[in-house]
Amino acid sequence: MQLVTEENITDLAVERWATAHDPRLGELMTALVRHLHAFAREVRLTEAEWMAAIQWLNRAGQISNEKREEFILTSDVLGLSMLVVQLNHQLDPRATPATVLGPFHIEGSPELGYGADMSQGLPGTPLVISGVVTDLEGNPVPGAVLDLWQADNEGLYESQHADVDEARLRAKYTSREDGSYCVRTVAPLGYTIPMDGPVGDLIARTDISHFRPAHVHFLLNVPGYEPLITHLFEEGADYLDSDVVFGVKEPLVVRFEKREPGPTPDGGTIDEPWFEARYDFVLQPQG
Repeated sequence: MQLVTEENITDLAVERWATAHDPRLGELMTALVRHLHAFAREVRLTEAEWMAAIQWLNRAGQISNEKREEFILTSDVLGLSMLVVQLNHQLDPRATPATVLGPFHIEGSPELGYGADMSQGLPGTPLVISGVVTDLEGNPVPGAVLDLWQADNEGLYESQHADVDEARLRAKYTSREDGSYCVRTVAPLGYTIPMDGPVGDLIARTDISHFRPAHVHFLLNVPGYEPLITHLFEEGADYLDSDVVFGVKEPLVVRFEKREPGPTPDGGTIDEPWFEARYDFVLQPQG
C-alpha cells in the first residue's frame, strides 16, 4: 500500500493522469496537476479558501447559459484569453492583429448589403465604417464575410436583454469584388463588464477598472486565410489604457471623424451629424 503524503501526492497524481489515452491530453493534465499543486504550496492554500474557490466556480457555472459565458469572462479578466490569442495568432506584422472574442458573440447574424444600417433605428450617433479587405500584398479579397456585433447606448449586448428576441446591433456584411465593405451602425460607448456575478464580485474587491473602451467587434473567417477575431476601438476613448480584458492594440485604434449631414461613402445620405471611420483589414493566408 502506497501512503499519500504532502511530498508524494503530486507525483502520484501526475503518474495517474499520464495514463491518458491521448498524448496531448496527458501532456495537458500532467502539467495542470504540477502547476496547480505548486500554486497551492506557494500560497499555503487553506481549506476555507479552497472551499470558497469551489463555490465561486459553482456560481460561475450556475449563472452561465446560452446567452452568458461567465467562464469566458473569467478567462478574459485574468488575461488568459489574450495570452491564448497571442500564442495562436503570431501573424505577419502587416496583418490586422487579433484580439479576444469576448462572451457576447451570437451565431446566425442577419446578412446585410453594402452600407445597410445594422442599428435599425436604435438611439445613438450614426457611424459609418468602410474600407477594404486585402491580403498581405494588398490584393483585394472579395466575398469576405465580416461578422459584427457591439453594445447599445446602455452598454448592453443583445444577449443581456432578456426581452429582446431578434438580432440587435449585429450583422454580417460581405466585401465586394474590389474588397470594399461599408457598414452603418451607431457609435459604440464604453461599458462595464457584467458585475452582477462571481467575476464582478471578485473585481469589486480590487482596484481593477471594470470598464471596456468603446469598440465594435469583427470576425472574419475567409477560406484560405487565417481566421481573424478583432475589435476596432475609438481613438481617444476612455479606458484604452486599462481595458479590463487586455484587448486593446494600437493598430486597432481608429479615429472617428465627425461629419455634417450629407453624403456617405456608400452613396447614401445621413440627415444628422455622424461619424466616419475607415479601416482596411489585412488577412494572412493560411500556411
